[in-house]
Amino acid sequence: MVSSDFSSPHRHFPIGVFDSGVGGLTVLRALRDRLPAESFVYLGDTARLPYGTKSPDSVRRYSLQASQFLVSRGIKCLVVACNTASAMALPLLRERLSPIPVIGVIEPGAAAGCGASRSGRIAVIATEGTVAGGAYQEAIARMRAGAQVQARACTLFVALAEEGWTEGEIAETVARRYLEDLFATPARAPDTLVLGCTHFPVLLGALRRVVGPEVTIVDSAATTAAAVAAELAELQLAASGIAPGRLTLMATDGAARFARVGSRFLGEPFAADDVELVDL
Repeated sequence: MVSSDFSSPHRHFPIGVFDSGVGGLTVLRALRDRLPAESFVYLGDTARLPYGTKSPDSVRRYSLQASQFLVSRGIKCLVVACNTASAMALPLLRERLSPIPVIGVIEPGAAAGCGASRSGRIAVIATEGTVAGGAYQEAIARMRAGAQVQARACTLFVALAEEGWTEGEIAETVARRYLEDLFATPARAPDTLVLGCTHFPVLLGALRRVVGPEVTIVDSAATTAAAVAAELAELQLAASGIAPGRLTLMATDGAARFARVGSRFLGEPFAADDVELVDL
């Protein structure tokens, strides 16, 4: 619990959001929709993208550096909008950043998947690091006894999303190669697919065509935004007023590419001049 001494003067501070790149902008988009009065500071660690293929030690080190940088800019809450960092670094970040609340994307996504599944058969697609770490599998097993979880690394989806190849023959062919066998037998197939990487929501059309209309697809962005809203309310950290909050965008490399690719993820255009380059 954050003390009242922290809450009162920090209510109007921004919420910090970090990801290894642009994928977390899908979470930022959901956060801004849910919490329009809040200000946000987003950091994409594009110089060290992707986290999903890095060792756990490297991911923890990068995550701590990014988080501490955001704290130095003055934030009241940290959202880890990266599934790999959430899987590997969340306990460390909560310990080091206390009393600032730290919220990851895995717990909300797992909870949404458990709630959506009728049969308890749940598929999770994510990066190699997230799948190998087992965080989604453990969270789902903890939340729903008897759940049958199949987790699969879909590494190429990140590159497709970054390149903007989210529709058409290439995207659908890759999705079919990764997922077709999981959903080939309806009687045994998962009825819920959890998108365990923030890049994956932009591939929703291709994924839907492969898994079919009966499968519920869960994007953790909206459920993470709901979890953040609840945490801020409980801790009396929610911004007051009705004026829209401010948005600060930062990256560690490639402002032009960050703007070009990130505009698709955020759902609105922004320019390279809107991105502050920082060195961690």
